[in-house]
Amino acid sequence: MRYDVVIIGGGSAGCTLAARLSEDRNRSVLLLEAGPDYPDLERLPDELKLGHRQEASDINSPFNWAYLGQGTTEQKTPMQVARGKVIGGSGSVNGQVFLRGLPEDYDDWAAEGNGEWSFVNLLPFFRKLETDLDVRDDFHGIDGPIPVWRLPREQWLPVNEAFHQATVAAGFFEDPDMNNPDSTGTGAMPMNNPDGIRISASLAYLNPNRRRLNLTIKADVLAHRIIFDGDRAVGVDVESRGEMFIVEGSEIILCAGGIASPQLLLLSGVGPAAHLRELGIPLVKDLPGVGQNLRDHPLVTVELEPRDGVRLATVEPRIQTGLRYTAQGSESRNDMQLFPSSFTGLRAGDPLQGRSPDRPQGMRITCILKLADSAGELTLNSSDPREPPRLEYRYFETEWDRRRMREAIHLSLNLLEHPAF
Repeated sequence: MRYDVVIIGGGSAGCTLAARLSEDRNRSVLLLEAGPDYPDLERLPDELKLGHRQEASDINSPFNWAYLGQGTTEQKTPMQVARGKVIGGSGSVNGQVFLRGLPEDYDDWAAEGNGEWSFVNLLPFFRKLETDLDVRDDFHGIDGPIPVWRLPREQWLPVNEAFHQATVAAGFFEDPDMNNPDSTGTGAMPMNNPDGIRISASLAYLNPNRRRLNLTIKADVLAHRIIFDGDRAVGVDVESRGEMFIVEGSEIILCAGGIASPQLLLLSGVGPAAHLRELGIPLVKDLPGVGQNLRDHPLVTVELEPRDGVRLATVEPRIQTGLRYTAQGSESRNDMQLFPSSFTGLRAGDPLQGRSPDRPQGMRITCILKLADSAGELTLNSSDPREPPRLEYRYFETEWDRRRMREAIHLSLNLLEHPAF
């Protein structure tokens, strides 16, 4: 089988690319996804469709790769690293916060050598992909496939209202639009779940275009390795229902996410030569950076016991409001974030434990380090593509990261002293 374009990974980027590239009817496009496919909303399981449902990111969910990682060198218990294993990828199982990065982030990428990544150059595409239902200005789209909205204040849960009052009293700006390039402070989170439906890239981009004759979608297909002719990718070794076969493409687009993409490169012989030799993987290209600089947003939660009679989240959006601020002494704007949340029933407990909570209900403030200084690495445990990679995040290895998180925890405790709580 040969196609003009083969896309490995049917996540947010893969679904979008498949839809956009297949707009040219003369270009044949194949989209490969390791998880299942649900071609219409009616057949979509509730844990994927309904934004308040969280079971899809549980460790025992069929829609979760359920990777395990080491958060810090001292941490003995592994942490779950949830990633979507389904059409739509992690965008089909996530918390539906639709928050852009800061202009400075993209401008830093541009400064590395590719000016197309500057915020000014990306802004037309931010506008193109969304329909903002609340804000009408030059920074927001009005006819894109992803609907964006914010929960009105009169519908906030008590913990969100109390948090907002406390942050305003502490001197933080009220922020009506967190996707404005100059925004900072406290306010409603932009979300992509109108009417409680999680709008993934699969629903927004792929479903309206599934009938295109030049677009083929293959689900439940695991990519084993990328095939190279010299230094050019020409195909993919894949497995489907126990059978192996090869798909060829004039272009191969690796779009498998922050974990599976470097894993597949390593399995294909692209990465640090010494590591590949250890596993007996033939070397295609010695690229020491593959798997390095592993980063995510480390978080710490401050757990609260609700007063009797306080209304908690059941079917409401999980993340309604939040605070973005700049840590003391930081040169990076909005490098820290706090958000309150509450939980009941199946929304309680630890996903690592299969959601059998000791606490049937509760509230928390989550402290997030948005721009961590510490970085880790991803390496292979085995040359078997079915084996998950080793994930060593090395959170909080620098004093700067530890200091900022301590400040966030102290800030949370101070906010909880406000009478609204």
